[in-house]
Amino acid sequence: MYRFVWRQLPGPLPVRILLSLALGVAVLAALYLVVFPALEPILSVEDITLGP
Repeated sequence: MYRFVWRQLPGPLPVRILLSLALGVAVLAALYLVVFPALEPILSVEDITLGP
């Protein structure tokens, strides 16, 4: 998968490195701003109980 993404990026090596970093930041931002908040009610991380 990473090889496919790397081949699809345009430009020489420095441009590809910058684009791949920007793509990684965009994926992390999407996870933190959209995916994780949507999954929080389902996972209920703060509602942990321990048995007696």
